[in-house]
Amino acid sequence: MPATTPRSDTLEGGLQSRPLVEPIAPAELGSATLAPTGDFTAGSYQTFTLVYTAGRHGIDDSGSLRVCFRFAADQSRPQLDDPAAVGYTTVTASNDAVLRCRYDPKGNVRPWDRTLEVAVVHGFLREGDTITVRFGDPRGGSPGLRLQTFCEDSFEFHVLVDPIATQVYQPLPVQPTIRIIAGPPARWVGVLPTVRRTGETFALKLKAEDKWGNPCDRVTAQLHLHSNVPVDGLPHSVRFAPGAAGLVLDGLTVDTPADVDIRIEDERGDVLTRANAMRIVAKTRLLPYWADLHGQSEETIGTNSARDYFVFARDRAFLDAAAHQGNDFQITSGFWTTLNALSAQFNDPGRFLTVPGYEWSGNTGLGGDRNVYFAREGRQIRRSSHALVPDTSDLDTDATTAADLFRVLTDTGEDVVCFAHCGGRYADIKLAHDGRIERSMEIHSAWGTFEWLVEDAFEMGYRVGIVANSDGHKGRPGASYPGASQFGAIGGLTCLLMPELTREALMDCLRKRHHFATTGARMVVDIEAHFPQGGTRYHDDPALGPATGRAADSAIMGDIVRLPHGELTLRVEVLASAPIERLEIFNGLERLETIRPYAPAALGRRIRVLWEGAQYRGRFRQVVWDGEAVLRGNRILDAVAINFFNPEKMLERVDAQSLRWRSLTTGNFSGFDMEIETSDAGVLELKTPLIRSSVPLESIGYDDHVIDRSATLPRRLRLFRLPTHNPHRRLAVERRIAIRQDRDNALFVKLTQEDGHVAWTSPIYVFR
Repeated sequence: MPATTPRSDTLEGGLQSRPLVEPIAPAELGSATLAPTGDFTAGSYQTFTLVYTAGRHGIDDSGSLRVCFRFAADQSRPQLDDPAAVGYTTVTASNDAVLRCRYDPKGNVRPWDRTLEVAVVHGFLREGDTITVRFGDPRGGSPGLRLQTFCEDSFEFHVLVDPIATQVYQPLPVQPTIRIIAGPPARWVGVLPTVRRTGETFALKLKAEDKWGNPCDRVTAQLHLHSNVPVDGLPHSVRFAPGAAGLVLDGLTVDTPADVDIRIEDERGDVLTRANAMRIVAKTRLLPYWADLHGQSEETIGTNSARDYFVFARDRAFLDAAAHQGNDFQITSGFWTTLNALSAQFNDPGRFLTVPGYEWSGNTGLGGDRNVYFAREGRQIRRSSHALVPDTSDLDTDATTAADLFRVLTDTGEDVVCFAHCGGRYADIKLAHDGRIERSMEIHSAWGTFEWLVEDAFEMGYRVGIVANSDGHKGRPGASYPGASQFGAIGGLTCLLMPELTREALMDCLRKRHHFATTGARMVVDIEAHFPQGGTRYHDDPALGPATGRAADSAIMGDIVRLPHGELTLRVEVLASAPIERLEIFNGLERLETIRPYAPAALGRRIRVLWEGAQYRGRFRQVVWDGEAVLRGNRILDAVAINFFNPEKMLERVDAQSLRWRSLTTGNFSGFDMEIETSDAGVLELKTPLIRSSVPLESIGYDDHVIDRSATLPRRLRLFRLPTHNPHRRLAVERRIAIRQDRDNALFVKLTQEDGHVAWTSPIYVFR
């Protein structure tokens, strides 16, 4: 692997990092070398020596040098104070000039904003003088700099220099790079389509991931496959060979209706994993297809190229559909052309779908983030601004507010669908919303869980669907793990219910809201409303203008129903990918019922402790829950972490009576299960930065014991008891629902699995 990468004006048409003014020719800026170079394991500890050699102008007194890393990079921060700690960094000048160093995570123009700045404060550099930066300098006992936790073919130490002390920084023409690769396998993943018809072919897709979620391509393994029902074409064993990051076993069929459970074992017979839940049915009009429609690549603020993005989605995450959503203010006209070409190239009906689009990234006060999806390529991008697009020749095409965006998309008759989402900026749907275009709310991503977004929609009377995507920046659409950074959750997935895998069916599905959202797991969730007295079913909202309705006696998720009289029956069927913790039925903001698959008599010696919430709606929403638990008058036999995603922030068992942990939430939840020696004896003491409490174990039962410190958003602890062993992965529920006369009835369910994954169905909207 080369140690340096030549600078080009664009990255596949993307934004260049050169300033608008170039006072010095690039060849006169100097050069930088890096040692060592080559391949390095993601998340490993390393030491690098970067040597900058001054160019023709040297660096004047008060001039400076910057070494920058991408926004998405989650390597340990360079620190200048503790020689024995992670990331210790030293900086010296060959001529003994006095240097002042500082690290600022927002110290440069995005995407190169994580910045180590080295300023010459006494003296100067002549041509040929050097500045040496040792990242992870081990001489004082530092273990090194921990690398970012995700793979990148050309991880760049991006060097800029201000030799004249004018505060105009120019990138070197050749930049030092390394390659970051996956580590050894830590877990195995088996992916099945969640529903198929009898006799219909399907594939089992396998991969190994390292501890940070990167697909491993250096695996040698013999895997044995076992199914609970006969699967035609399923081999007894398969071999993984180095160089393959995934294995696809195609042409499989099951001839009779069944719930399929395929387990994957190693050569010793130990179970490595089970494939996700799959149901074979005799007939169905709609099939589930799994999508991640929101993420970015290195041309904006992500990692690896846009081409790599689509390859990963298809061949590593095993998605059925994907879309690239770059920040509009960073998409040049050249990159927009490239994105459209890639979308067309990768769109392969029946195998893998793409949807062209972008993220409208207006400031929060102007409406906040929205996703824009077109039915075909070649459409006009309507940017929120040209903040990082130097070419302003098309400035008149901008839509600077969310209301402007909806207006121009409607006026021009675009074949388009939008989502509202919460990333760095959150969508203010009370400020701007158009239900003719904005069909759904993205309530989960790698940024966290944002149920308040759809709750805002219910308050406003909007009829919207629910989606989840990754909004990933690490180059892993469809399998986006948070790593060690501010992202606090696994990226979500949207399950699209469609008659076929075509773009036309996908856009129709999004308009009709025939989809449900998950926090990344794949499962079967069906919800139907039945009303034999008859009603009128709509797909477009009749409250927004003329809409075609049809007589019907049933509806599925996303449908809008006028029901003149009577009640309805809600039927829900679940086949989960892990034991079911609970199923909740909602009518808008009202929780109608919480259903558990076990009775109170089944409760055992397992206590679940969860913490959840967000600080506020904006960018820095993390709630830190670092804490400890002490069990007085009892003993802890075992403890299992829930939704601990960062291997460096773990649950630790200190002794037989105490646990400690490091954890944060961003609207989602984390926690632990503990199995105790005696069922009801003792008191559990919990200490976190936000909540301290002592809870007698006899008070922890079937229902949640809640300790609430909510402000504008939920921040709370929940404790409840579980069966010692919960085998329930299937659940079928039928309920009569009384219809409210005075408002919309937004009927949906929320499924929570014991492994921490959650699913939400798009509501069925019923009105009188």
